[in-house]
Amino acid sequence: MESPNRLQSLDVFRGATIAAMILVNNPGSWENSYAQLKHAVWHGWTFTDWIFPFFLFIVGVAMTFSFPKRLAQGQTKKQLLLHTLRRAAILFALGLVVNGFPFGLIFNHEFSWATFRIPGVLQRIAICFLIASIVFLTTKIRGQIIWTVTLLAAYWLLVKLVPVPGFGAGVMEPTGNLCWFVDSTFLHGHTWIYAPAEGFDPEGIVSTIPAIASTLFGVLTGQWLRSDRSREEKTAWMFVIGQAMLLLGVIFDNWLPINKNMWTSSYSIFMTGWALSCLAMFYWLIDVKGLQRWAKPFTISAVRLSFRSDFAGCFS
Repeated sequence: MESPNRLQSLDVFRGATIAAMILVNNPGSWENSYAQLKHAVWHGWTFTDWIFPFFLFIVGVAMTFSFPKRLAQGQTKKQLLLHTLRRAAILFALGLVVNGFPFGLIFNHEFSWATFRIPGVLQRIAICFLIASIVFLTTKIRGQIIWTVTLLAAYWLLVKLVPVPGFGAGVMEPTGNLCWFVDSTFLHGHTWIYAPAEGFDPEGIVSTIPAIASTLFGVLTGQWLRSDRSREEKTAWMFVIGQAMLLLGVIFDNWLPINKNMWTSSYSIFMTGWALSCLAMFYWLIDVKGLQRWAKPFTISAVRLSFRSDFAGCFS
């Protein structure tokens, strides 16, 4: 079995993803930035739409290395669950701080609790981390596969079959889809003001369901990396499955469009295909071939990069 320590390729993948996030959050000029440095307006995807699902995928992979290490050190599953709950709560709270910063304390900064945004990127990471952790610690691989497929299928059925008052079922436009309806009903006044439709939030309630599946895809990948298979075989299968998921996502797009704002099941599958392909490349270069010097800029300080990403989020 692979060493329970972190994979250097995973650290490089994380560092590269954080660097990409800082780039797209700070393009210099929003009016004149390249199209690939902006999210797709609605259906479709750009380079920018890789970043968030990559983070969730990495979170899933990382927990399969860190959790067994903690258990081997004597922690019980109950203690580990409490630890993940505490970390998720802190991350969720940090997301709220980022949303409200600087809380009207700086001249000309308008702030109101009545319109304070509750969802957010860090909040979604916190929820996905917590639920994926519970699934990982309480089920085996077969159960984790069932959870992943069930979440993707449940989301598909919900958005296609549940009727939205005044619009009907299966609407996939910014206004009238199920994600919009649930967010505008239960988070009224507390959603992102720049969303494609008033009352909608790209990190909303229903769209978090397939985002959890994105994290569980990372969990399944991490367990494959920790298996007794050769590193060459691990690389090959990650790449093959990654390409298969890209194809599946494109095919699925015909029935459920690839859409980052709604985080559709097709988007989750498609972006996992990219994440697997990228991780396979990093794993082959760094952990199999030992070509590490080129990757040092991404591994100098993960903590420093994480701080920079949060700091950039406050001002972007």
